[in-house]
Amino acid sequence: MSVVLACDLGGTSFRAALVDAQGRTRAESVIIGPTLIDRMGWSEVDAEAWWTILCEAAAKLAEAEPELFGAVEGIAICGVTRTQVFLGRDGRQLRPAITWKDTRSEAAAARLRDRLADHPEAERINAFHPLARLAWLAEEEEASFRALASVLEPKDWLNFRLTGRQAGDPVSMARLMACTEVAGDGDALSAIGLNAAIIPQVLEPCAVLGPVQPGLPGALGRLAGVPVFCSSSDTWVAVTGLGAMRPGFAYNISGTTEVLGVVGERAAATEGLLTVDWRGLWQLGGPSQNGADTAAWLVSLLGGTERGFADVGDGIGKLLAGRRHPQPLVFLPYLQGERVPYWNPALRGAFLGLGRQHGATDLAFAVLEGVACLNRIVLERAEAALGAPVGEIRFGGGAASNPVWAQIKADLSNRPVVVGAAKEPGLLGAAIIAWTGLGRFPSLAAAQEALVTPARRYEPDPARRGAYDALFAVFRRAEAALAPISADLAGLSRSAGSLPGVHATPSSP
Repeated sequence: MSVVLACDLGGTSFRAALVDAQGRTRAESVIIGPTLIDRMGWSEVDAEAWWTILCEAAAKLAEAEPELFGAVEGIAICGVTRTQVFLGRDGRQLRPAITWKDTRSEAAAARLRDRLADHPEAERINAFHPLARLAWLAEEEEASFRALASVLEPKDWLNFRLTGRQAGDPVSMARLMACTEVAGDGDALSAIGLNAAIIPQVLEPCAVLGPVQPGLPGALGRLAGVPVFCSSSDTWVAVTGLGAMRPGFAYNISGTTEVLGVVGERAAATEGLLTVDWRGLWQLGGPSQNGADTAAWLVSLLGGTERGFADVGDGIGKLLAGRRHPQPLVFLPYLQGERVPYWNPALRGAFLGLGRQHGATDLAFAVLEGVACLNRIVLERAEAALGAPVGEIRFGGGAASNPVWAQIKADLSNRPVVVGAAKEPGLLGAAIIAWTGLGRFPSLAAAQEALVTPARRYEPDPARRGAYDALFAVFRRAEAALAPISADLAGLSRSAGSLPGVHATPSSP
């Protein structure tokens, strides 16, 4: 039996699996990801830690299934995006990678939008945009900026360590590639003193980047000569693993953060959503800053360990099992600002409607419904831009194992929600890329048809439609009313050192 090594570098964990040509996982290794350095808008991580974890995951798979590990025919890694690894001319990282949560380039982004007003990419530049991050680097860390030779996505960094070759794919690199377009006085990269040389070669996801180089440590040394495929972002790959890389489908991946979008045959644009060429198809949607991590926050806030919860999923399940008060709460899920559809790092979360009789169960339902309300906003904008409703939403990620949350999403969106049989669509999607690249399937579409199996379908409950429409309307009014207050509160953090109990926060990690 032959297998491929499929890997998914997530926001909080790294997963690696040996997957056969029927899409079955034969062995899997899960390792908690490195601790992010997070404080007051900063979010960084040492990229070397990702390489260490890949080595560890390979070692565990090789130990668990030595014969299967020796039968690996190809490798595909997907990973978090909106995260930059900065490399010098010697291929070493110049500084820690800036992660998807980092918002410190907000001011630099505003200056770029004004300066590049005539460039087609200008309106997309925000605190999470790679050009804004590079502009911040130029302003705040001049030595690193001057030494910069290339910018890689996390999975491209791992591919580089495996093969010795730097490359990216057109989906993950779309925003940076768009900065090379010439408009007005020039391209956007030149506006900050850079050129296209910092962008690695661009390959299609199913293209071979190169073979695993000899002499790698531990179990990876046994894979010398095995082809490594370029692959793509965790979203693109997981959508493939959900079988939603088809026109008329929506996807919702709920891991550490949520990603929701609609797949269509033509390009469309609307406020706040990302339009990305998905290699013959178009995606309209994008990533948020909340999701399962928001549920994890609630479980921790309510004393998860003390309550005896085994993990976040167990905690949420037990909280939902309690008795719910008839008057619902509204929860604005903006604990870390928001990306899609608002691109506003100053947004803040809130519970509204609390009464003395509300308890932990009410908070849990409010959190799940608040995230689902945000899903509905994105879905409605995408469907309106494309001119047609989707047939179903393919739901994956850790939260997809919770049937209550899946049903809430179906009810609030008024669309069927389908959960696949594969527990980890990112791993299945990576395996699909590898097997397609190896020629086992003639196309990604054929591979999806053969390997993706729906497991559970949640139809919208007509009896809940009126109540959820009313709750959604209140949610929208609450957003509009509290956004200015969020901005004021975020601004107060700059002078919060004078408040009782507040300790001074360093300006940098």
